Amino acid sequence: MSLNATSNNTKIAFFSTQPYDKTFFNNYNEDFGFELDFFETQLNPQTVILIENAAIVCVFVNDIVNEAVIKQLAEKSVKIIALRCAGFNNVDLQAAKKYNLKVCRVPAYSPQAVAEHAIAMILTLNRKTHKAYNRVREQNFSLNGLLGFDLFGKTIGIIGTGNIGKAFAKIALGFGCKVLAYDIVTNDEMIKDGVKFVSLEEVFKQSDIISLHCPLNEQTKHIINKKSIDEMKDNVMIINTSRGGLIETASVIEGLKEGKIGYLGIDVYEQEEKLFFRDLSADIIQDDAIQRLMSFPNVLVTAHQAFFTNEALTQIALVTFNNIKDLLTKNDIENKAALLV
Repeated sequence: MSLNATSNNTKIAFFSTQPYDKTFFNNYNEDFGFELDFFETQLNPQTVILIENAAIVCVFVNDIVNEAVIKQLAEKSVKIIALRCAGFNNVDLQAAKKYNLKVCRVPAYSPQAVAEHAIAMILTLNRKTHKAYNRVREQNFSLNGLLGFDLFGKTIGIIGTGNIGKAFAKIALGFGCKVLAYDIVTNDEMIKDGVKFVSLEEVFKQSDIISLHCPLNEQTKHIINKKSIDEMKDNVMIINTSRGGLIETASVIEGLKEGKIGYLGIDVYEQEEKLFFRDLSADIIQDDAIQRLMSFPNVLVTAHQAFFTNEALTQIALVTFNNIKDLLTKNDIENKAALLV
């Protein structure tokens, strides 16, 4: 069903857009006929003014969608806030209800994309392929300093067993790892596959590698902190491809300095909205914490790249458009996990 793109109620204002956003959303809009308005800037109280006659705003992980922004959106007759991501901790859902705005998201675009990136970070940190690549390009074929370990037989702890955690567990089991998991709800299918659900404390105590796949909320904020790090094995590897706020950065830096944390891989960062998705190669970065993290030889940082596959971006565009179409035509979404308000 193609909607009338000339009507104001089918205009979508995109914020925090990158060139690839424009490519994928423009490509798939041929089947929907929305009017698309792209802004590279982040949505925040100062940039709401950019919206002109749009009934829908489409936002990403670092856009600010607090009550002040939502109030302005309502005043501009915006009816739908469409997240083109799974996480929604940046949106004040109570304010959206108060101002009668619908909020939707993409609950599962490609769990495999994020799970595979987490595995890639584990392999890179362990086998030091990034360092080997640079060495060989400089005609240094020495193996000194590149010693790794077998993943086979190691214990991997997963915190959060939603779609991504579940996909990650299957890959880890395929490597011959012992897989422990913690979630507020156990998963019978994962148990049948060989995953053992244990307490959070046991994940910390038993795991050689800990991978975070839970949402960010009041219960999970800074789930990796000084106390939890103290409970972990010496030389533990921590991987975070979920949300930056799951890690208390200062405590992780101390853990690295003390040698308690042997490896850290992060695709997300608590203050990433000031850094990620931008080219800052000619700038002086003022964030001392990220500079300190990147100074460690056993830390790998990628810039919120885990979702970035062709399959994931295709699903994000299609699911976002279908969510909006359903809300405009039926005021509801068949996939209940996609509708937040």
